[in-house]
Amino acid sequence: MQQAPARAFNRLVTLGWNRAARLYNTPILQRLAYRPPQDEIIAQLALNRAQRIVDVGCGTGILAARIAADLTPEAVYGCDVSAGMLQQAISRSDRVEWRRRRAEDLGFPDAAVDAVVSTHAFHFFDHQAALAEFHRILVPGGLLAIVLNNPSSRFARAFQPTPIQGLAYFPPPSEMRALVEAAGFTITEQRPVQRHPIPPTLVPDVVTVARRD
Repeated sequence: MQQAPARAFNRLVTLGWNRAARLYNTPILQRLAYRPPQDEIIAQLALNRAQRIVDVGCGTGILAARIAADLTPEAVYGCDVSAGMLQQAISRSDRVEWRRRRAEDLGFPDAAVDAVVSTHAFHFFDHQAALAEFHRILVPGGLLAIVLNNPSSRFARAFQPTPIQGLAYFPPPSEMRALVEAAGFTITEQRPVQRHPIPPTLVPDVVTVARRD
């Protein structure tokens, strides 16, 4: 399987999100773009009764704050590399421990958490390194849930030339499965995010759920 390259321009991406933090909080953007995948993650966490949860690429903290408020687990951590995003997040909830950390180096001890989740951020990560880090910090049997735009077209890679992949890469569903399984996870579910009445063809985001072997 051809591997996605490491993100060569993470510093540039981080700077962009520092400046976009206020726009990200716009209610209409959150309701249409981000609320449905966050609902999917909340449902998975509730089903699995996870108590120590890490939201990677947490942005302004909306999902992490919802997890803390709705599920009241033992501990919730919100991790992001963008200082601008975390500045917004810190003011959102004092029930979440906010950390400025890269997905590839989250700083937790081995087998320290029950669940790792991420919504619409994985494309910015070094896929293999991030998944290895998620595997390391999860307990055996721990939950991994990632929502990402996973274009299923056989032309998906062609529309993402190498320079673009240096900024972000969106693997198709089959490649996403292979990446997750190669990192030591067993996939339990992979399906489009439910956005009624919007059809999945218009917003090709997919939730991939797995267990740490």
